[in-house]
Amino acid sequence: MLNLTPRFTGTRIDELPIALQALAAQSFTLARLYAGRGIMQPEELETQLSGLLPAEDLHGVTQAVRLLDAAIDEGKRILIVGDFDCDGATSTALMMRALNQMGAQVDFLVPDRFKYGYGLTPEIVELGIETYQPDLIVTVDNGISSHEGVARAQADGITVIITDHHLTTKATPPAEAVVNPNQLDCSFDSKALVGVGVAFYVLGRLAKLRREAGKPAVQVSQYLDLVALGTIADVGVLDKNNRILVHHGLNAIRQGRCCIGILALLEQAGRDPKQLHAQDFGFVLGPRINAAGRMDNMRIGIECLLTDDWGTAQRLAHELERLNRSRRQVEGEMRAQADQIIKDLENDSAADNTLETDLEGSDDTIIASTVKTTLTVDAGPATATKRSLVLYQDDWHQGVIGIVAGRLKESHYRPSIVFAPADTERTGDDDAIKGSARSIAGVHIRDAIEQVAEQNPELITHFGGHAMAAGLTIKRRNFDEFVAAFDEVLAELDQEVFAEQKFTDGELQASDFSLWFADELADASIWGHGFAAPIFDGIFEVLSFKILKDKHLKLSLRYPGVQYPIDAIYFNFDTDVWDYRAEKVHILFELDVNEWNGKRSLQLMVKDLALVN
Repeated sequence: MLNLTPRFTGTRIDELPIALQALAAQSFTLARLYAGRGIMQPEELETQLSGLLPAEDLHGVTQAVRLLDAAIDEGKRILIVGDFDCDGATSTALMMRALNQMGAQVDFLVPDRFKYGYGLTPEIVELGIETYQPDLIVTVDNGISSHEGVARAQADGITVIITDHHLTTKATPPAEAVVNPNQLDCSFDSKALVGVGVAFYVLGRLAKLRREAGKPAVQVSQYLDLVALGTIADVGVLDKNNRILVHHGLNAIRQGRCCIGILALLEQAGRDPKQLHAQDFGFVLGPRINAAGRMDNMRIGIECLLTDDWGTAQRLAHELERLNRSRRQVEGEMRAQADQIIKDLENDSAADNTLETDLEGSDDTIIASTVKTTLTVDAGPATATKRSLVLYQDDWHQGVIGIVAGRLKESHYRPSIVFAPADTERTGDDDAIKGSARSIAGVHIRDAIEQVAEQNPELITHFGGHAMAAGLTIKRRNFDEFVAAFDEVLAELDQEVFAEQKFTDGELQASDFSLWFADELADASIWGHGFAAPIFDGIFEVLSFKILKDKHLKLSLRYPGVQYPIDAIYFNFDTDVWDYRAEKVHILFELDVNEWNGKRSLQLMVKDLALVN
């Protein structure tokens, strides 16, 4: 049997919160889902825009709006400095569209991650001055740690407005205005806004100010498609505020009221906008936009979101599709190398976690070496004492390290950091390497890296991020020392943190195994990070099975009270653990609809499985 943790343990209506008991009379399963996610009142599920938190509670928003309003009226040159991920792209596109409609003279600049790195650096400011001669710089999805960049801009008389959402424990830069729900002095009730959410609030407040003054304004809510995309793609916590934003953005796309670039991307992916779900922002649209920043330059992604010409949108979407395929290939190669490294480490008897192995016909190195490869890691997912995976290789691609770190975290349930050279032409000991970190529940990865930086001031050049994801830059020579210091920080945590806890919403009723309920469930709420998608478990009789492509398990199952066979599939299943004589299985699964050749059928997406004797 699987070892699962129930989100809600009640099995009767009277065990639900009183306010949910009326809903339970219609669907006990749905009421149980909400209770398991902390919903106590039906009002918490409301999605009206009037339910959004007030913008005036954002510290710094009033000053930012006044500066923008004056800049538009005075014809000043405004430069948006974005970030090279999907949140940064949607933030930039939102600022460009809304400010243009309000009459602003505005351009945008996105740092090439391979040349300039992250944030409002002095180099980016200088490039902006050389190219656009701005009077006002507005950062989106970055800037909260950019003290040097702000100083460089102000030295040329440029006003700086920072809009960001990243965490900080230090004083904010002395920009003319800083809007960030996570800055030290902000009492905004939601800390979960991502960069595009912050931009939406600033622009909404600006439009209201200009509308009341009889100036050209805009209905910023018409761009909630961008807000929804950036929020899900950046894995923003889906509190009530974010669920409202995503709900309306999703509906706009389903109705065709969205940037045509999004429609072109969906066309490339072969997806029907009318059938779009919130998860598709992260799995379908987000990766295609992100591919621009990972493999080339995010300007391609932003221009796709900005164009109003269908032919141009199709051309740019096709280019993003090509980049995404290239990204998948590079990612696959890096994942295979990382998996082999970890496998070799697990098989190695050396206790010092250092592996030396000859590279056949290759000059590639993993940590300093000429003929041999030396990899130093804090790894070993099969060993209880190993609490992280930290990997580096000279030829790895920095645009993909975040994805690889995420895959390693998922497959081994350890905080993972993957490093790559900041410049593949410069891999000496004193050259920079950049790391992307992904974490598990209970390990605040940004704070852990900050703790390393505080205890070892010479180790880390730059860092920043969130609880679950972060980035950092170190010198190549400091890799071993960083690994040791990072391991010391994690050693202070309870061992229980590193034991994966798998949750379940319990068993389904027989009547829930239907296309109708699967569709109802998908649209019942905005599911995602912080408001987990429903996942169930149950014991099923095995009617038949097939092994597909040597790695996928397809099952035909029977469930008590259900009069027809139920299809289930377990992708990337370890077929070695399957017993062809199995008669019953306990599975953890998501309810899904399989669409093939115009036909729709119920399907269980298996996430874990155990044989039942």
